[in-house]
Amino acid sequence: MKVCFPVAQNHGLESQVFNHFGSAPLFLVVETDSRKVAEVVNRDQQHRHGACRPLRALGEHAVDAIAVGGIGAGALSGLMQAGLKVYQAKAGTIAANLESFAREELPELTLQQVCGGHGEGHGHGHGCPH
Repeated sequence: MKVCFPVAQNHGLESQVFNHFGSAPLFLVVETDSRKVAEVVNRDQQHRHGACRPLRALGEHAVDAIAVGGIGAGALSGLMQAGLKVYQAKAGTIAANLESFAREELPELTLQQVCGGHGEGHGHGHGCPH
C-alpha cells in the first residue's frame, strides 16, 4: 500500500508531517511493506484559497491513502471522489505515523472534520480540525 504524507522537507521516514495538505511543499509517498520513500513536489502549492486541486498536486503519482495534519473541505472532497481514504495524522514523524497506521489508530477524516482555511493557525501542531 502507498500512503502519502505532506511534508516541508524530505528527511525520509524521519520527516515531520506537515500541518496542511494543500500548502505543503512536498509529499512523501511511502510503500508500507518495503518502507521505500518517493518524493513528490506539490504541483498545486500556490493555489488560491479554497481552490486546492489535490490530484494535480500529486501529479501522476498513484497512492492508496493520505495521512494529513489538516486539510480543507475541497481537497478532502476531491480525494474522496477519487476513491482515496484520508486519515488524520498525529504530530510527529512519518515513521511514527506509519506505526499508528499499521495498528489502525489513525482515524479516517470526514467532511465535518476539515480545516477552515489557510492562515487559521495551521502552525499550532495538528490543531485542525479546530
